[in-house]
Amino acid sequence: MTEDFYRIKRLPPYVFAEVNRLKAAQRAAGVDIIDFGMGNPDMDTPPHIVQKLIETVQKPRTHRYSASRGIPGLRRAQAGYYARRFGVTLNPETEVIATLGSKEGLANLAMAITAPGDVMLVPNPSYPIHPYGFMIAGGTLRHVPAQVNGRFDPEDYLRALDRAVAHSVPKPVALVVNFPSNPTAQVCDLAFYGELIKFAKKHHLWVLSDLAYAEIYFDDTPPPSILQIEGARDVAVEFTSLSKTYSMPGWRMGFAVGNERLIGALTRIKSYLDYGAFTPVQVAAAAALNGPDDCIDEIRATYKARRDVLIDAMGRAGWDIPPPPATMFAWAPVPAAFAEIGSMGFSKILLAEAGVAVAPGIGFGEYGEGYVRLGLVENEHRIRQAARGVRKVLQNAPALLAAYANGQKD
Repeated sequence: MTEDFYRIKRLPPYVFAEVNRLKAAQRAAGVDIIDFGMGNPDMDTPPHIVQKLIETVQKPRTHRYSASRGIPGLRRAQAGYYARRFGVTLNPETEVIATLGSKEGLANLAMAITAPGDVMLVPNPSYPIHPYGFMIAGGTLRHVPAQVNGRFDPEDYLRALDRAVAHSVPKPVALVVNFPSNPTAQVCDLAFYGELIKFAKKHHLWVLSDLAYAEIYFDDTPPPSILQIEGARDVAVEFTSLSKTYSMPGWRMGFAVGNERLIGALTRIKSYLDYGAFTPVQVAAAAALNGPDDCIDEIRATYKARRDVLIDAMGRAGWDIPPPPATMFAWAPVPAAFAEIGSMGFSKILLAEAGVAVAPGIGFGEYGEGYVRLGLVENEHRIRQAARGVRKVLQNAPALLAAYANGQKD
């Protein structure tokens, strides 16, 4: 009775566990860690959303079981958001479901549509739930390189998808797309989505689009929705989240919208698994979606200011990081002096020598090697403080590499 359970055996070792262990040890020793490692929004939830929660929770009738697919007012609010933001009309009864964050929605939809051995096309590097939701459900993964030299090329990506379909047995069932991307912060346009929908229909694929960072962008053009493409709802469903848009990560509120059959499958699965989020949370989420947008603008502006400070401060320290056009992350190449030890080795040295935590790119898939992800979750003062520590690490690279190679440090 010592053998791992079937689904546990299929999961690879959790790369981030090692970094998390080292962070915990450093903190236990009294070290001040500047933590860019986890994408955990640190800004306060806007007051009008919190106030609506307080107001609603004081009504005892809201303490009962809620609706698994979301209360009607919340589903209508999400449909209203899509109409205003994307010009997409959704039926709140059949094309919208509330989820316990987008992560839960993705995992449960994977469970709903995956048969053992089904092949799924997933980007690499990728947010872990994109591939491993399908793996947990019994599927087989076909990883598609999502970047070349740190950049996304739509034509290359479509060719890679074409090769993946041609060389997969059995033929793939679904594909995942994530723009703006976690971890790479890459963006795409409607032209790419149009080609992707044509591809999906040609090969009879379902499309799962993760749009969690729809409102965290820094250029003039907001990220589009795949559902803006005519006919996309024939094959596509899209996930969004309030976690980043309204700085509500712990509230666990997200949505899936789009294809009626996929939404129906997710609704059926969730009806067996949960009663939905606590009703006051759902009411407050509807208030967020129906409320003013100035809080979104403020949150976006804060991330942009942090991004600009990060790029400038790290550049002055000797670490050139491409400015991300969107998301709350920077996708940074491992400095050349540390390239030989890879993203995990560099992450460990940064943590031990500078008190700076980052997420090693290898944790997001094999094509993430050579990069680390930094979350914009520390204030500008702390970012500059981190850059000073990074400067010392880069200046002492030869000595540090020799010390770690010789076992003088670990």
